[in-house]
Amino acid sequence: MSTNLVKIINKTRNTILADQAKIADKFFSRLKGLLGEHGLKEGEGLIINRCSSIHTFFMRFKIDVVFLDKHNKVAALAHSLAPARLAGHSLKARLAIELPAGILAKTNTQKGDLIEIKAS
Repeated sequence: MSTNLVKIINKTRNTILADQAKIADKFFSRLKGLLGEHGLKEGEGLIINRCSSIHTFFMRFKIDVVFLDKHNKVAALAHSLAPARLAGHSLKARLAIELPAGILAKTNTQKGDLIEIKAS
């Protein structure tokens, strides 16, 4: 997993989704995801490259999930996804962003919003 942290900004709503997000861009970091973690704090997140669906099997906490298309527009959303669930299956999605539960509602993130990912 990339140790460099990035900031995730909803450009459409001018809000910050995370300012300390990690990137899972290798096979094992993508496979592990958030498994074994105890939660995400506000400001944290995980970006999973080459990902059009996720699962929360064996996780211990709820998450919000944003799926982005190749133009970094929101293709799909999952609010407060509980453990042992599936989300996504969007043919347009190229990456998934896992965030603390409730951040999508707090930032009013909607399908079609433009998301920017940049170095912190």
